[in-house]
Amino acid sequence: MNNFIVDLIARAYQKKGFTSLRFNFRGTANSQGNYYNGLGEQEDVHAALATLVKMDIKKIDLAGYSFGAWVNALAISENTAVRNMTMVSPPVSFLDFSSIDSLSHLKLVVTGSQDDIAPADRIKAICPVWNRNARLEIIQGADHFYSGCMERLESILLSDI
Repeated sequence: MNNFIVDLIARAYQKKGFTSLRFNFRGTANSQGNYYNGLGEQEDVHAALATLVKMDIKKIDLAGYSFGAWVNALAISENTAVRNMTMVSPPVSFLDFSSIDSLSHLKLVVTGSQDDIAPADRIKAICPVWNRNARLEIIQGADHFYSGCMERLESILLSDI
């Protein structure tokens, strides 16, 4: 939750007037529970979405970075309150995305040309499987941590929110 890229994503949404909610997955920092291979973490996403719905927030955009992008992609379904989804550096070389064949809510995918965890060529190949209408942005020179490219990442996020 305190990762500088997660913080940048939240600030971009706030700049556009969104209420934002960040949370730690179970077992991270001081949160309760233990890591559960993405399954329990999906429950964390569902709980966060339920909290927003209880707060009467009707338009929910879901954004995740790296592991969070993977968990979000696994967690959402056609029956959620999610309007749009953004994935930043989905870790396709590290985690199994093979069960994800359609993400109708997916609006934006961002990765770096030098990201070895979310390789641009693999993202480019799989993005149409997830959603052929999703926008794919590859930031030239960016690695998985967007070193020296944070302003460009923020610009892309702000233009698509």
